Amino acid sequence: MSIRVGISQRPPALLNLQTSIDRALATIEEAAASGTRLLLFPEAYLPGYPTWIWRLRPGGDMAVGNRIHSLLRQNSVDIAAGDLDPICKAAAKHNMVVVMGMNELDAEFSGSTLFNTVVIIDADGTIVNRHRKLMPTNPERMVWGCGDASGLKVVQTAVGRIGCLICWESYMPLARFALYAQGLDIYLAPTWDGGETWHASMNHIAREGGCWVMSTATAIEGKDVPQEFPERDRLFKDDEWINSGDAVIVKPFGGLHAGPLHREKGILYASIDIQAAADSRKALDVSGHYHRPDLFHLEVDRRSLPALSLRDDD
Repeated sequence: MSIRVGISQRPPALLNLQTSIDRALATIEEAAASGTRLLLFPEAYLPGYPTWIWRLRPGGDMAVGNRIHSLLRQNSVDIAAGDLDPICKAAAKHNMVVVMGMNELDAEFSGSTLFNTVVIIDADGTIVNRHRKLMPTNPERMVWGCGDASGLKVVQTAVGRIGCLICWESYMPLARFALYAQGLDIYLAPTWDGGETWHASMNHIAREGGCWVMSTATAIEGKDVPQEFPERDRLFKDDEWINSGDAVIVKPFGGLHAGPLHREKGILYASIDIQAAADSRKALDVSGHYHRPDLFHLEVDRRSLPALSLRDDD
């Protein structure tokens, strides 16, 4: 089955959830007009990756960091409150699988902790998986909590079997294997990374897993940061590229298929043959005939880990 896929690396409205959702909806409309069946957005697209954490002075910018984090929390996604409903409705309207990265608010227990989350919305508008990043990287741990493995799943969608890992989770070999062993067609890697080293890793994963690999960061310049952003002119320069985007699509068993889309605030399109993933595993199937289950065994605890369990009298 051949399908048209797209990767958007356009910038959101940093720290503005509603405007970022509006931009996502416009991108979905545009991609649908070209026949796209699967559309990937970058890591933490709603309402933007917290790139400021790599620029704040350790110990010296606590006050401004707290101000920014408060704005981020106020503009993060509460799934239970229906914040994703417009995206889900657009996916259903256009019979499109939409994969969206976001800052997610834990409204169920703490009411304040944020997670780096990616959701897969099937072509009927149903959220079929929510994966929270297992281990935030370096200063990201001042922004996001650690997710559990309840979303470490490959799910059947209208366009094939899809699994997601976020950014440097792709450097966690056991997490990768957990997806490979669930019959993976398309490996999605929304990220903040890019460049030759990252693309080499995506090529390795396509070869190792025998799957299509799609990855992108956000293509964003300093001038894209809203004027009202706290300490904007100190933290960002209008003429700098904060991130180049570098969207790529890699073929099963390796080899660049499309991209990289470098420093372009656009959508990378391509047609892919889903069956090529299974075909590529004839010689190397790391969770099948090229595995030694008598020697190696991976066990993943995918139970949700709630902070609280309540028992009330009937």
